[in-house]
Amino acid sequence: MKHGYETGRLNLPFVGICSFGKYPIQLDWDKITGDVAILGAPFDGGTQWRAGARFGPRAIREASTLFAFGHAGAYDHEDDATYLADVGIVDIGDADIVHTNTELSHANIELGVRRILAAGALPVVLGGDHSINIPCIRAFSHEPPIHLVQIDAHLDFVDERHGVRHGHGNPMRRAAEQKHVTGLTQLGIRNVSSTARDGYEAARAFGSDILSVRQVRALGTAAVLARMPEHARYYLSIDIDAFDPSIAPGTGTPSHGGFQYYEVLELLAGLAARGAIVGVDLVETAPDYDPAGVTSILAAQLLLNLIGRIFACR
Repeated sequence: MKHGYETGRLNLPFVGICSFGKYPIQLDWDKITGDVAILGAPFDGGTQWRAGARFGPRAIREASTLFAFGHAGAYDHEDDATYLADVGIVDIGDADIVHTNTELSHANIELGVRRILAAGALPVVLGGDHSINIPCIRAFSHEPPIHLVQIDAHLDFVDERHGVRHGHGNPMRRAAEQKHVTGLTQLGIRNVSSTARDGYEAARAFGSDILSVRQVRALGTAAVLARMPEHARYYLSIDIDAFDPSIAPGTGTPSHGGFQYYEVLELLAGLAARGAIVGVDLVETAPDYDPAGVTSILAAQLLLNLIGRIFACR
């Protein structure tokens, strides 16, 4: 006897249209339904060095088809749990990007996130460079307060440099200025940085908790989680360069000494259990620097596992 998920088309990963996880596509933003909405934000006009993250959403979607679980969900034998089986996920396409126009491109990203929130779904945004976090955070202005958890190699707390206030070195500073952002936890920050000493001092004055990869490892997952407010609403921003470039070379500003996969997954699983993750962006995947595509696979695998754990904890 065949199970329900064994009937119909086989629909292998290399077949069909590359929506995220091969989930349904809904391009009418007035008709968003379900638990999770995937939004692409293919903007990389905020980069200071190597561009290419505009191709991140497309690459992550393609990589995610490897993990298209159909109706069976994703069974994890370590947890003895099946994830994603009953989670309604929809891919709403990309925000419209106007080349060289940061303000308008960011406004279009913000609109997409606001539509997702209005539909009662969890926004999961595929970047794009880290500047796309700025409109994502703005979109929560009419929501209850959020605690921002950043996983990144770089602090991104630059106030202004040569008039630039909305590039990929600015998002955490812009977030700290928002009344609905009540705190910041910044994990993985290491080595030479685009943020000068005064930026670190300003972040700490705001109340940010800054930990490097080595400090996270020394403390351990449980101790790191205990430093965050409990039962909070968390917004999670993941820069793929938080991972070591040995496993994530496809990014514009790789930084050696980064996280490994399970270190981050365990942090995210613990975060999902500690409070409510209400928004996610994953940024800086630049597939042209990674011919093997392992960076995009890492991004897709992490997001699908994260979504599964968020809803298992609800």
